Amino acid sequence: MDRQLISGIRAAFWISLFGVVVLSLLPTEQLPDQVSLIWDKAQHAAGFAGLTVLGLMGYPDRLKRICFGLLVIGALIELAQHATGWRHGDLQDLFADLVGILAGAALWMLVKHLKS
Repeated sequence: MDRQLISGIRAAFWISLFGVVVLSLLPTEQLPDQVSLIWDKAQHAAGFAGLTVLGLMGYPDRLKRICFGLLVIGALIELAQHATGWRHGDLQDLFADLVGILAGAALWMLVKHLKS
């Protein structure tokens, strides 16, 4: 992959990660109405699957770091939500994050394997 494309993917990963953290800590009243139409656990899994794929596309040699780092970030988000008073930390949300991370990593490894 060309360096400029990798830089763009890395930027997309970090911007997306920042967006997930910010949206996760906003009071639910400030989120778009459409957010409440999608099952919360599916949002967690899909969001972390997307982050995992982006992270691995930008840093393909860092599978364990990306996966572990995203899980830690998911846990920190849940702790921060618990501390806010307007959101609730939830172990089931963290489990949904893990499911998304594993699904994203599996998808990335499958595509990588099919390309070789």
